Formats: sequence, structure tokens, C-alpha cells
Amino acid sequence: MSTHPTTPLKVRPVEWSVGLRACRARLPFRFGIHTLTAAPLCLLRLRVETDAGLVVEGFASDLLVPKWFEKNPDTPVTRDWDDLLTGLRAAADAATENARPDSVFEHWRRVRANRVACVPAGAPDRLRRGHGVSMVERAMIDAACRDAGLSFGEAIRADLLGFRPGSIAPEIEDVESAVHLARSSAETIGVRHTVGLADALTEAEIDEEDRVADGHPESLEADIETYALRLFKVKIAGDREAIVDRLTRVARIVRARAGDPARFTLDANEQFTHIGELAETLDAASADGDAAWLLERVMFVEQPLHRSRSFDPAACAGIDSLDRYGGCIIDEADDSLDALARAAAIGYRGVSVKNCKGVFSALINRLRCVGSMGRLIQSGEDLTNLPVVSLQQDLATMVAVGITHVERNGHHYFRGLCHLPGADQHEALARHADLYERVDAGGRLAIRDGCLSLRSVRAAKGYAYDGPVAFDDWTPLDQWSPESLLQTGDNRP
Repeated sequence: MSTHPTTPLKVRPVEWSVGLRACRARLPFRFGIHTLTAAPLCLLRLRVETDAGLVVEGFASDLLVPKWFEKNPDTPVTRDWDDLLTGLRAAADAATENARPDSVFEHWRRVRANRVACVPAGAPDRLRRGHGVSMVERAMIDAACRDAGLSFGEAIRADLLGFRPGSIAPEIEDVESAVHLARSSAETIGVRHTVGLADALTEAEIDEEDRVADGHPESLEADIETYALRLFKVKIAGDREAIVDRLTRVARIVRARAGDPARFTLDANEQFTHIGELAETLDAASADGDAAWLLERVMFVEQPLHRSRSFDPAACAGIDSLDRYGGCIIDEADDSLDALARAAAIGYRGVSVKNCKGVFSALINRLRCVGSMGRLIQSGEDLTNLPVVSLQQDLATMVAVGITHVERNGHHYFRGLCHLPGADQHEALARHADLYERVDAGGRLAIRDGCLSLRSVRAAKGYAYDGPVAFDDWTPLDQWSPESLLQTGDNRP
């Protein structure tokens, strides 16, 4: 940890640019109403001027996943991508126009007020607006950390970012953030493997003509064998019979290969109309011996109700009945800074952490969980994070809020580091040899004994990555054509 004293760094965002890379999935990822086969990876470069007069670059990145931020089945995926990029442009403009020197935290508050707080909670575009703000927020954090030569955890503890949670949530004014944030000494984090709705569960289910054969696992049983997995996130959808059958089949495979140490979470992706419907379905599944074994090991259930009904008392009636399955948490319904507080009042047990929803909001919710004396939890969830910037910044946030296992799915649906420019692949392998491993001519995420190493992520003097980024090898926003991702034929990289 840096020993020199620091105070909140004053910065002024002055310029931004966006680059994109086409990413094609090696395997289709079905979640909720959509099956993902391709999406653009977006990289934001934000230049800020420090109070010393230096101009520093910071970066943020996300895969632009359609049909999550706004689940409208009637719009084409190109509309989703365009809307997300429009939201990012608006947030970046709000950050740089007429900006004055201030802390990163205060800039985040200003941009969020401009882009998110101006529309009512529950508005269908609120998560999308928040995504653009979160990318600006992450890039500012990265720039500040790079300028100070501090890691993300060090920056929080040294008050570099000017984090003032009590100004957002007065109820946690007395919870000392320095004591409860970025204190984990863990060197690894557990990988909670996603079992998507279109995933092959066994090798026997894969037709030879559909096999990718790229050296990476293609079925659940192969993933367990390759990575020694013990933690799983199971997507559920359909009628009661289909869900019971799915839980039974997953349970048989995991029980045979991972055994009793296995633990699960269930993700309903807004598929149920009321909590009672889900509780009855899970109770019915408990009558099956294999499914009962799985349900005994469920840690929590994620977002069963549509976001628009998540705080409806009638739809949430009987929510306590899910406590026997670890309780229920919100994900897509987390569109406002008080969402966790409102959810807790109804009976929810927690909230997901995703960088695309915001970093400071995750830190604030961590303090709310601390103040609840153990009743509320945070869970680490993935929105198909890909290396380098997106994945590593996400891991750094998980460390900061003390999460010990996180859903990871990008490595299963996308192949290694092949979506990156060659220079970025080289830097990632050289700087983070504990997190990535070389395979053939490239590299991939190194999952060992069901875990990822955090050593180099924690040590990086930046927001989890302090290396150069080959921004010029990304396609400029004004030259990007989404049509290139919609060509018919093989979607594999």
C-alpha cells in the first residue's frame, strides 16, 4: 500500500473517445428472452486534467449485451446497441461539458443527476442511462488511480476518490467506510459457473456437427472436469414441469462430479408474475430426490419478478417463503440508489453487484449490508465481462465489497483473449500471469481449483489494470457498423 498521504484528488474531465471490437460467441448464451451470439465490446477512453495540471487517461469497457438493460422483445439488437452507445455518449458529454475541478465522487453525482435522476424510478430506460454513467465513473476512477499510482483498494482507503456515502444514504452516515471497504486479504475468488438455458449439460448432448472443438469446454460436465467447479448459477425459465426437469438434470450432473461441496444460485431473469408462483415451483421440485439435493444447497434466488413489479406488495406476497432457499435478491430492479433499501423493506434479502450498474452504488450498498447486521447480502453477478479492462475492474469491485465468489460466464461463451488486439493480449499475459494462461497462440482465463487469482488485480496501480491499452487498434465509434455482427452463418470467432 502507498504510504504517502492523500486527499481527494480534484480532476476535470476534458475529452472522451470510444472504440469498439466485434465479438462473436463460441457458444450461444440464452438468458431470459434473448440468445446472445454476438455483440460489440466497447472501450471508453476518458482524459481528465488533474489539479496539478496533468492530463491523465482512464479506461472502462463493457460488452454491449442486448435485451438486459431494456427487455423489449420487439426491437432489433442493433437498436439495443445503438441505445447503449447513445447513452454512453450523453453521459460522457455530461461529464466533460462545463466541468470544473472536483472529486471523482462528486463528478459521478453530477453526471448521474443529469442522466438518471432526471427520469422516474422504474422508467424503462433507467438502467441503460445508468450504464453510460457507470462507464464514465469507472474511467474517472481508473484515471485517478493511475495518476496517484494507487490500486483501487488503496485509493478507497486513502480517500483519493472523495467517497462520501452519507451524502447519498444518511442512514449509513455512522458506518465507517474505511473499516468495511477494500479490507479483504483474499488472494482468490470462487468462480460461480453460469448454466445458460441453451447450454449442453453433457458431452452426449452435443451433435458432432455443432461441436466447436477449440480446446475449451463445451458442456457443463466438461466445465466441472476442466476447472474443478463447485459453485453454479442456474438459469431457470418455462413452466413448472420444465423447471423441475432442468433442476433435476443439472443436479444429477453436478452431484456426480462435484459432490456435496457444490453450492448453487438460481436466476429467474424476471420470468415470474408473483413470488408465490416461484415458491410453489421450487417446492414441487423438492419432491424429486436429485432436485431436492440441489435446492438444499441454494444460496439465494435472483430477480424472479419483472423489474416493474419487483416492489409491488401483491406480487411480493409470501416472499419470506423463499428464505428456505436462501432468500430473494434484486438485480434488474436495482435502478436507483435507494433500491436496496426499498427492497429490504418488502422482504428481499439483498442485491447484485455489477459494474454496469455502478461502482459507488455497490460500495454504498456494501455499507447498507454491514448496517443490517447480516440480514442483507450482496452477490457478484456477471453480464458477460470480458478481459482485460471490464473483467479486471469487475473483480476489483468484488474485492472492495468483500465478495468471495462471483458469477463468471464470459470465458465459457467467448474464446479466451481473441477478441482483443494482439498488443492487449500480450500485455495481459505479461502483467497478469496469475489470472491468464497461455494456450496455443493466445491466452485464456486461468481457473484453478474453481477459483481465480486476485494477486495481480489487487496490486495493479490503476483500477485493476495499469498497463497500456492499444486504443488505436479499436474501431472508432464514428466508423463502427453494427451490421458487421449480423452476417448470417457461423457465429464462432
